[in-house]
Amino acid sequence: MSTRLAFTKMHGAGNDFVMIDSREMGALQMDAERIAAICDRRTGVGADGLIIIHDEAPEGADFRMIYFNADGGEAEMCGNGARCSVAFAHARGLCHKETSFATFSGLLTGRVFGNEDIEVSLPAYRDLQMDVDLKPRSDAVTAHHTCNTGVPHLVLPVQTIEAVDVAALGRDYRQDRLFAPAGTNVNFVAPATDGEHFLIRTYERGVEAETLACGTGASACAVVLCAMGRARSPVSLRTRGGQMLQVTVDNESRGLLLRGPAVTSFHGEVLIDG
Repeated sequence: MSTRLAFTKMHGAGNDFVMIDSREMGALQMDAERIAAICDRRTGVGADGLIIIHDEAPEGADFRMIYFNADGGEAEMCGNGARCSVAFAHARGLCHKETSFATFSGLLTGRVFGNEDIEVSLPAYRDLQMDVDLKPRSDAVTAHHTCNTGVPHLVLPVQTIEAVDVAALGRDYRQDRLFAPAGTNVNFVAPATDGEHFLIRTYERGVEAETLACGTGASACAVVLCAMGRARSPVSLRTRGGQMLQVTVDNESRGLLLRGPAVTSFHGEVLIDG
């Protein structure tokens, strides 16, 4: 017997998600196998992750966001997913234009600037380490830096973003024993020709592939670029999907604000077996 489950497909700068309102789930339980099946791009809806929005939330929060990677595992944070969550919750009357919401990483804030223009806070960045001693995998990579912006990231400055084999290098760095056992996300960042923004490509753990955008990855790159003296806050980064993300970095509080598009692609229903 199958159960019909309503969902909304959204994306934040190309980073795409299946959004589910817990009030429409009834008694249905979502396990890792079901989530992975829904996120499968050949046999399911297809997405980088799945997000469940709960109206029941801790005191001080309007709603709760639970984020799962495409492999079905729950993840600590997703910046683009958080922005889509605010847009989704706002459209369903769960919050006003300014909101606080609960996540695995704690209470965050969100703000709706306009149609599809959303800003969220991220957990205070930590574990910033410049010039980490890692074995170089490519002459294109000039240095290795790490920063946790809710999830761990490796930031690799390069001169030309298109010359990078993101799939091969990303997979190799992601599995380096320095980051065991959980692994890390891997970001390649380069200056744009206009000198006004940067270009970013990200290999995401849990998805195990390059994604069109990564909000926490863009934020980690912004922190590193500011620490290198190559950028000033706010930092603008163009994603692989071609859209811009803006990251505000407060080095005193280690606070981060991530602003960019949160777009509804379509609504639908998926059949869940069992």
